[in-house]
Amino acid sequence: MNLFDLYLLMGAGAPQQGAGGEAGGNWMGLLMFPAIIAIFYFLIIRPQNKKQKETKKMLEALKKGDRIVTIGGIHGTIQNVRANTVIVKVDENVKLEFSRSAISSIEAVAKDDKEDEEEEKEEADSTEKKK
Repeated sequence: MNLFDLYLLMGAGAPQQGAGGEAGGNWMGLLMFPAIIAIFYFLIIRPQNKKQKETKKMLEALKKGDRIVTIGGIHGTIQNVRANTVIVKVDENVKLEFSRSAISSIEAVAKDDKEDEEEEKEEADSTEKKK
């Protein structure tokens, strides 16, 4: 459906009765277009732009140690941040390199997780000292 069809459906192309009705029908048709554009802007375009800005801000704020989730659903911890990519530690000896745009969200790290990570670091340090 194109704009002309929409214009006809709104009644602008239908024959009007009397001289006064003709001018009112045309004006009503012309006022509907800005109203439709405003609705599209506030319901579709504006929220999409807002989300895009938030995502860009989140990607710029990535730092080492952040727990992330990729678009593919892979969970991991950032080990290194580069210009366009990040290296994510997925498991003990598994590191993967992802494009920044492949990161969908940053997970909130709970206090228990931080304590567990600190304990793991202490254990690793103590085993290295024993060697």
